[in-house]
Amino acid sequence: MIEAEKLTMHYGSVVALRDAGFRVDAGEILGLLGPNGAGKSTIMRILTTYLYPTGGTARIGGKDVCTEPIDVRRMIGYMPEVLPLYIEMEVAEYLSFVGRARGLGGGTLRPRTDWVLERTGLRAMYRRPIRELSKGFRQRTALAQALIHDPDVIILDEPTAGLDPHQILEIRKLIRELAEHKTVIFSTHILQEVEAVADRVVIINRGEIVADGTVEKLARRAQAGARAELLVKTDGPAGAGGDVKRGLEALKSIEKASEIGVEDGWRRIELQGPAQAARIICADVYRLAREKGWELAELKLKPFTIEETFLALTESESAFMAKGGAA
Repeated sequence: MIEAEKLTMHYGSVVALRDAGFRVDAGEILGLLGPNGAGKSTIMRILTTYLYPTGGTARIGGKDVCTEPIDVRRMIGYMPEVLPLYIEMEVAEYLSFVGRARGLGGGTLRPRTDWVLERTGLRAMYRRPIRELSKGFRQRTALAQALIHDPDVIILDEPTAGLDPHQILEIRKLIRELAEHKTVIFSTHILQEVEAVADRVVIINRGEIVADGTVEKLARRAQAGARAELLVKTDGPAGAGGDVKRGLEALKSIEKASEIGVEDGWRRIELQGPAQAARIICADVYRLAREKGWELAELKLKPFTIEETFLALTESESAFMAKGGAA
């Protein structure tokens, strides 16, 4: 449904985007993740025909954003980072204006307006001037205008910015429901957003795509080894922690054992080993505990969090740049 190829954008001597390419299939939710200034909004402005790229191109529904921009605009609903609101209008007046500009009228405008009011929680604000709305309700109004014409592709730039926790959950739910029949791409620098909503993640840093895949796939790529966590109790004295640590590190599957807490004789220990040892760490530890007579309360693999994955991938790219890689 969305195909980007070698997208490049220069602002004078500044390279905001360099050879970015990715694909989003119909019914998929793609999260564009990256730090502020990474190039996420530039990608979205190109996809929505707000910007003409310096190089490369993109297609939405088979239509080229450079040569067929009007056809592209008919297929998309866009909520930009800077909300496109006329603050002197009432919500009702604004949605009617946007709907008619999108070609709705007759028997189609009213049902679509009712639908977006219901799904975005704007019903109570229908007759309120936009200038009187809170930031959260302005955000909802901008989302409503992106949905009113029932587009096939929905492009959202920071869709939950300014919303309270309950509203964020509602918008996440709405995005997942929309993806049952539509393609959704959204940008965010909030790591939990992509973990909670996205089917796939594209991480962008310094204008370049540094990773593309599911959260689980990217975590496997980012991690240099395997990790596990152990909660164990021995019959030995308080100083027995060193013996436990040495016993664990003697196992071939474990490179390092770090005690991260002790309570009532129970020791919580983080284990690190080579990536290929992920499947045998737990078995080795369980066997050692039986031999030593240790009491185990917990033993589990500890996958990378989305935060650790993001930092590992973006920091490795920054280190590459610092050593003389691409500018």
